Amino acid sequence: MIHKAKKSLGLKKFSRENFSPETSFLKAKKSLGQNFLKSEPALRMMCDAGNLSSSDTVVEIGPGKGALTSKLLEKGGMVIAIEKDRDLIVFLKEKFKNEIENKKLELVEGDCLEFDPLAYKLESKTYKLIANIPYNITGAIIKRFLSEVSQPESMVLLVQKEVAMRIVANDKKESILSLSVKVYGTPKYMMKVGKRFFSPSPKVDSAIIAITDISKKNFNPGASEKHFFTIIKTAFAHKRKVLRKNLEDIAPQEIIDSMFKDLEIDSKTRAEDIIYSKWLAIAHYLSKYLG
Repeated sequence: MIHKAKKSLGLKKFSRENFSPETSFLKAKKSLGQNFLKSEPALRMMCDAGNLSSSDTVVEIGPGKGALTSKLLEKGGMVIAIEKDRDLIVFLKEKFKNEIENKKLELVEGDCLEFDPLAYKLESKTYKLIANIPYNITGAIIKRFLSEVSQPESMVLLVQKEVAMRIVANDKKESILSLSVKVYGTPKYMMKVGKRFFSPSPKVDSAIIAITDISKKNFNPGASEKHFFTIIKTAFAHKRKVLRKNLEDIAPQEIIDSMFKDLEIDSKTRAEDIIYSKWLAIAHYLSKYLG
């Protein structure tokens, strides 16, 4: 359940003068996928990529010890930080006591996947999402916010480098993940962040990506969100099969053959080799065969 941060649950009282990122009781919790970022260049890049102004509202997921939160407060207007860790909520309430009192920061205790932007009066395109997100729920977070009724204007995320590369697909190999992002916005690889710049250090390097121009303009009654995702999931269901064979689970063979001819797709092409723009045409073509 999402709710505003509660008062301290009996944990030791902190003084602002004694705050340290190495405070002993604030160790990263593996169960929550916590890896605290400690790279100043990466923190600056995340803020710069967000193109922040004093009028912006930023939603941050997993503020941790507040390293990114501090930068966001310097650059933007209002920050809404969602934190699941009760110990960190207590810490952040004290660290940012003045910012909370001045209505510059609102702490939300709970699961980011249950966060409802509209409950915080965040209409579509009225906020930006900037976060060092838990890697074990990266896909779920991206899907949740991109498909929201109230979408963010843009997103800047720190993710595993491998995931970042798959999303931007500079190698021209598309996937369900890359298409699930591109159908809503434009992803861009911004910067590699080595594993040594985290505490504790993860096993892999990370990277910052920005997703801009977020909207649902590619969907319409003739090619809905539901239909688009049904089609791409079917297309990638059996990677060893060519695309034509996979799509026969949606429409008869003669329809698929006709579509391939009309869209100038080679019959031996696999799903990963179809460029993003062609997927929109495929979705529009086949949507009529879905209930």
